[in-house]
Amino acid sequence: MLHISTLKAFILAGLIAVGLCAQSTTARAAGIETLTVAGGCFWCVESDFESVSGVKEAVSGFAGGKTGNPTYKQVTAGGTGHYEAVQIQFDPDVVSRDTILDLFFRSIDPTDAGGQFCDRGASYRTAIFPANDAQRAAAEQAKRKAQAELGQTIVTPILGPSKFYPADDYHQNYYKSSDRLAVTSVGLGVKKSTAYKRYRKNCGRDARVKQLWGSDAPFVN
Repeated sequence: MLHISTLKAFILAGLIAVGLCAQSTTARAAGIETLTVAGGCFWCVESDFESVSGVKEAVSGFAGGKTGNPTYKQVTAGGTGHYEAVQIQFDPDVVSRDTILDLFFRSIDPTDAGGQFCDRGASYRTAIFPANDAQRAAAEQAKRKAQAELGQTIVTPILGPSKFYPADDYHQNYYKSSDRLAVTSVGLGVKKSTAYKRYRKNCGRDARVKQLWGSDAPFVN
């Protein structure tokens, strides 16, 4: 009987350990925070933030409009009200919300209300879509801080919560994809990653961000 009791005790302890482990994993997953921003070309914003320690994933998509399940073609053509946006999923135990917002403002031209760099039009404007009061307060603080440091008026709006629509697979991880494109504006038969680098340089993103922010520009070499 003692042997059976001991065995039961070991089994019970094992089940408790498994339960605690599962509970811990669930808690860590629940601790991931998502912040939605628009910073012009979503390929670029995704590329920038996936290089940040503590960011689990950055997903390209659309936010801010009223058209349900919009396509890339619809959004860039105008009329949907959507911005090219990115959902940044990060672990706040590794990188804070404030840091993410500071990095965002210093990776864009927040003085430009008509688009970003060579990309013009409503879908390429900048914005922040806070999901709750805490994110809104942090965004407002980050905006004030960025404006004080830049010494220019920041026009990036802090809008309300918005439904986020992921873009199709073609646009995800574009900056590092080895898929080849038959015809592009930057070459024939080039990899997406190569086309991305050429586009980013030709669009003047890094040059303008460096002009604005200097050594505070986090993603400019």
